[in-house]
Amino acid sequence: MDKITVVVPCFNEEAVITTFYEKMSEISNRLSSLAGLELLFVDDGSTDGTVKLLEAMSEKDSRVGYISFSRNFGKEAALLAGLEAADGDFVAVMDVDMQDPPEYLVQMYHMLTEDSSLDCVAAKRTTRAGEPKVRSFFARRFYKLINRISDTKIVDGARDFRMMRRDMAEAVVALGERCRFSKGIFSWVGFNTGWIEFENTERAAGDTKWSFFGLFAYALEGIMAFTTVPMCLPFIAAGVCFVLFPILALLAAFLQVSGVLRLLLGVSAVAMLCTGMIMTSLGVLGGYMSKMYREVKARPMYIVRRRGGICSGALMKSRSIK
Repeated sequence: MDKITVVVPCFNEEAVITTFYEKMSEISNRLSSLAGLELLFVDDGSTDGTVKLLEAMSEKDSRVGYISFSRNFGKEAALLAGLEAADGDFVAVMDVDMQDPPEYLVQMYHMLTEDSSLDCVAAKRTTRAGEPKVRSFFARRFYKLINRISDTKIVDGARDFRMMRRDMAEAVVALGERCRFSKGIFSWVGFNTGWIEFENTERAAGDTKWSFFGLFAYALEGIMAFTTVPMCLPFIAAGVCFVLFPILALLAAFLQVSGVLRLLLGVSAVAMLCTGMIMTSLGVLGGYMSKMYREVKARPMYIVRRRGGICSGALMKSRSIK
């Protein structure tokens, strides 16, 4: 029988965690003839009664386990800890606030077991109903921007909520970078992903732990993690300066204006020339830094999905090619 490990990050979620557990117990019963389902909670340094509730659940139910951090390290750290500890044949990731409908776990499992070409089934929102309009506006702009400047495509509305085969989960863990952006990592590792669409749902209880500025910082993390385009901006600025330099120089030389204005134009032309040279230097440095950036992240050069023929042994873990 297959085993499904559900990784559930949580931070100060005592108001909703019991509701989530009860709903997941129903899902477990629905899957009982096909797969065993276990819950792996990762407490991200909660200061309320979350840990006590998790302790009680784990004592009562052998299908419940938990990891508790010494302090708040952030959701990305919680996701990584959960994925590293998960040992199921299938590994799912979902939020505890009930915005990820638990009933979709059944559909995800059926999609993966009925279609061997799929390695992952993920959920994406078709609407942002109930979300603040400002947040929705900037979220859409973020997805459009990052998909324009990055080779790693991230689906607009994609959630962390997904179920993966063990091989894909191991590939995600194999990326040793510390500054993680899971939505990008799930896409970067490849594998075949099917999608389930659903409308946005409200939290069952409690308040979101993501502020606007927290999401903004997370978006910047995603941009910096999956594109080096910002490092090319000095070259663009240098190009603008070199275009403006001759224009200003010609205006200073031939435009019939007062001496003061002619002097200002001349000074501006020289300033543009100097700025262009500085920006070119920064662009060259940025080019080398982008190479260092890729090397320091130490992502694997490739990831093996399957092996066959004379290489039909156990699937190797992802590795870097030096």
